[in-house]
Amino acid sequence: MTLGKPGHLAGKSLCLATAVPCLLDYMFTEEKFGQAEKTELDAHFENLLARADSTKNWTERILRQTEVLLQPNPSARVEEFLYEKLDRKVPSRVTNGELLAQYMAEAASELGPSTPYGKTLMKVSEAEKRLGAAERDFIHTASLSFLTPLRNFLEGDWKTISKERRLLQNRRLDLDACKARLKKAKAAEAKATTVPDFQETRPRNYILSASASAAEQELRVAQTEFDRQAEVTRLLLEGISSTHVNHLRCLHEFVKSQTTYYAQCYRHMLDLQKQLGSSQGTIFPGTFVGTTEPASPPLSSTSPTTTAATMPVVPTGAGLIPPEEAALCLEEVAPPASGTRKARVLYDYEAADSSELALLADELITVYSLPGMDPDWLIGERGNKKGKVPVTYLELLS
Repeated sequence: MTLGKPGHLAGKSLCLATAVPCLLDYMFTEEKFGQAEKTELDAHFENLLARADSTKNWTERILRQTEVLLQPNPSARVEEFLYEKLDRKVPSRVTNGELLAQYMAEAASELGPSTPYGKTLMKVSEAEKRLGAAERDFIHTASLSFLTPLRNFLEGDWKTISKERRLLQNRRLDLDACKARLKKAKAAEAKATTVPDFQETRPRNYILSASASAAEQELRVAQTEFDRQAEVTRLLLEGISSTHVNHLRCLHEFVKSQTTYYAQCYRHMLDLQKQLGSSQGTIFPGTFVGTTEPASPPLSSTSPTTTAATMPVVPTGAGLIPPEEAALCLEEVAPPASGTRKARVLYDYEAADSSELALLADELITVYSLPGMDPDWLIGERGNKKGKVPVTYLELLS
């Protein structure tokens, strides 16, 4: 027995390796032109496939846009991606608010921390620093509770689903090929029975019958493997519902962290506004921080997880009466004989000093105005308590 040249077997392996893709392409082409039978999947399975593809596509979009929201700088995002792929800790990065706070503090030190401008720079610097720290906490929390689960789905569950779908596609092609071979064998056997060859009838019919039997056996094996792979893929696709439940929980966590972040920002800015308002009268006597335009509802100061809203500018200052004197005079002020009205409190309000009246949402109080008062403020009474209240927090009742 001669084995031939050394490269003989290698050449046959190479031909076989190149022939398999060509065979698959040929089968796809036959299916496309309707020359080969294609095993169709049931409608429920097709719906599961479409639902899985839609989940994957929208998860990718939401993930990318959330990354842009948390880190607008594309270079920084690329750097974080590389650190993550290298399994290394991402270095801490200064937020824009913290950098602004640093510049303001340095400017105050150079321009004079005892001057009105320097003092204000220092106050704003501290507020921006707190805002930057809140932003850092929000980014960290949102990345862990929202971005990480989305990435885990795309890099874990979805890759498994894609792998099993490719195997199912290969099993389907094998099944289609077996059906085609059986069909050809049956056709040849039927033709042989109608046009017999009297010289070799028995051997040829025997060979054709054996070929058809072998094709039927291959078809049964291919059908079994296809059904098994289809069941595995179906179970994975039905697990998309559990993925939606998990993503829903993560979405709630993201909203909670975002609401907490905006509530913290609101409180920090409200504190800063009160600080600037208390010193505004000393720097510019007769001026006030406020607006006469109605504002959108603020967050409740007692509920940091309430839905974030546009913050109203809380007026500061007590009109023509300094706050220290107003606290003394309010006890002696009597409501006018006419002009008092009932008002419903829209939002909680924490009194800044003893001249103001703390408010609770949905309570009813009596309000009236005094001559010379700032139009952004009214005098509010609740029982035996009395104090200034901001108009933007009230709904005047007729």
